[in-house]
Parts: sequence; structure tokens; C-alpha cells
Amino acid sequence: MTERRGQTVAVETEDQLRGRVADCEARLKEIAELVARVRHEINNPLTGVLGQSQLLLREDLNEKARKRAQTIEDLAIRIRDIVAQLRQVQRQPTQTRQGEMTEAK
Repeated sequence: MTERRGQTVAVETEDQLRGRVADCEARLKEIAELVARVRHEINNPLTGVLGQSQLLLREDLNEKARKRAQTIEDLAIRIRDIVAQLRQVQRQPTQTRQGEMTEAK
């Protein structure tokens, strides 16, 4: 009888763990989707800022204006690189049924 109770407890614990894992995986999926939306919403206007700063740098500017345009371009590139790093959040490994790790897409 004790063994049976131990098995019952083990099964319940395993089911609880599976439920928690499923909850965590669902939450991670939500976070990855949020990150994708944030990346998109930042990249769209950022592309315009970067393009306009590059066009501005092609013009005949005085030194002060050129430095400002260059600063805008440099900071836009920095933001672009930071946003690109967020892509890693979307590619977290997930566990398959066999226990193998695969890259999430």
C-alpha cells in the first residue's frame, strides 16, 4: 500500500510538472511574440531615420551639421544592433518529447 501511495504521489507530481512546463512554454511563446512585435515597431521608423541621416550626410553640410547627422546615423545603427540582439529571445531552444533540444523559430 505504501508503494502504491508513493507511485500515486510520483504520478501526480509528474503531471504537475508537465502542467508547469506547459504553462512556462506558453508564457515564453507570448514573450517571443511580444519581442517580435517590438522589434518590428522599432525597426520600421528606425529604417527611415537611418536612411534620412545617410541621405543628409551626402549633402554639402557645414561641419557642425555634418557632426550632428553623423551622430544621428551612429545612434540609429546602435539601436538597430540592439534590436537585432532581441532576435535571440525568439530563438530560445525548446525541448522535444524525446528530450532533445531544438531551436525555436
